[in-house]
Amino acid sequence: MSNIVAIVGRPNVGKSTFFNRLIQRREAIVDAVSGVTRDRHYGKTDWNGKEFSLIDTGGYVLGSDDVFEAEIDKQVELAIDEADAIIFMVDVETGVTGMDEDVANLLRKVTKPVFLVVNKVDNAKRAEDAVEFYSLGLGEYFTVAGINGSGTGDLLDAVVEALPEKEEVIEDELPRFAVVGRPNAGKSSFINALIGEDRYIVTDVAGTTRDAIDTKYNRFGFEFNLVDTAGIRRKSKVKEDLEFYSVMRSVRAIEHADVCLVVFDATRGFDGQVQNIFWLAERNRKGIVILVNKWDLVEKDHKSVKEYEKAIRKQIEPFTDVPIVFISALSKQRIYKAIETAVEVYKNRTKKIKTSQLNEVFLPLIENYPPPAYKGKFVKIKYVMQLPTPQPQFAFFCNLPQYVKDPYKRFLENKLREYFDFTGVPVSVYMRKK
Repeated sequence: MSNIVAIVGRPNVGKSTFFNRLIQRREAIVDAVSGVTRDRHYGKTDWNGKEFSLIDTGGYVLGSDDVFEAEIDKQVELAIDEADAIIFMVDVETGVTGMDEDVANLLRKVTKPVFLVVNKVDNAKRAEDAVEFYSLGLGEYFTVAGINGSGTGDLLDAVVEALPEKEEVIEDELPRFAVVGRPNAGKSSFINALIGEDRYIVTDVAGTTRDAIDTKYNRFGFEFNLVDTAGIRRKSKVKEDLEFYSVMRSVRAIEHADVCLVVFDATRGFDGQVQNIFWLAERNRKGIVILVNKWDLVEKDHKSVKEYEKAIRKQIEPFTDVPIVFISALSKQRIYKAIETAVEVYKNRTKKIKTSQLNEVFLPLIENYPPPAYKGKFVKIKYVMQLPTPQPQFAFFCNLPQYVKDPYKRFLENKLREYFDFTGVPVSVYMRKK
């Protein structure tokens, strides 16, 4: 888990310019109109080998009737909740304003490290003017010039120094099943149906679940953690602050899960957004179960399940060996089947196969179907073993690994699936030099 540093302050003090300097990309729009940064921007950066995520919040205005400014106010509070350290930026040109004082009042109550940063200090006269910011009651300040970057080094040294050591959280060794999908696919209803109590507020407003929440769950003599994530929204839709955090959390939830239950609404189909979530889980080499929710609302005839399933498999090629379960969280139809399937997938993902067994199966098979010769050279595969990784990875040792092409690797992967059952789990096949 990387640390999060939030940049807060009223509009127009130069937060975005400073953010861009640190991220080294022009990501935030920089413009002299007050309040251009409507939504936060988020990026990763590192300093002295310590990586952290940086969030540029909108300007902060208190007590205004303008909804937009009220939103900015919410953002800062959210940033205070989410961040491990806070950079509070003020502007030496305008001096201390009432708005700065409002922000300072909020920040004085915070127990997290807060860095007061006076921006636009690019000459000695301005450095003297910066003294008045002591009046904010936040102690020492740093002076920087966002435009040319002077002073940022000292500030970052201090920030990195203050960031808490994030120990790799070894919670319990229980498997983690993350329920992911876009907002309103019925993730919370699914979890409520399983747990049999309304632990989550389920409403028809998209994006109610702000946090990824863990629930210990024991069923079929199998114990695991269920992680409910806020729905992942398409990037362009990540306007509202809660949405923004929900995306960040869902990505984190996928990274830390063993199996991802990808839930989507049958009436809306397996659309691009759901596919992105599916591929995000696949790229992270997680176990995957696809849950088609609200199946009770779909008009059916005798072949609809087969047809629907075929259509989904077509869209997830070449990784088609994924269980698809048709459920209804509302009527509890097949929700236990969904969990049983997830448990199976978890077992497949952690499966270890003896080297002797692998070679018994594969050497005769390879002899009958050797890799195609390449430029007159013959590839000889001598030996197979499973690598000691958290997910299934296999090394095939041979004389000319560079000549084994993807179609043959896929053939080997399919045979692995056929003989040893890796349903729902991405399998990696490597060719190694003997």
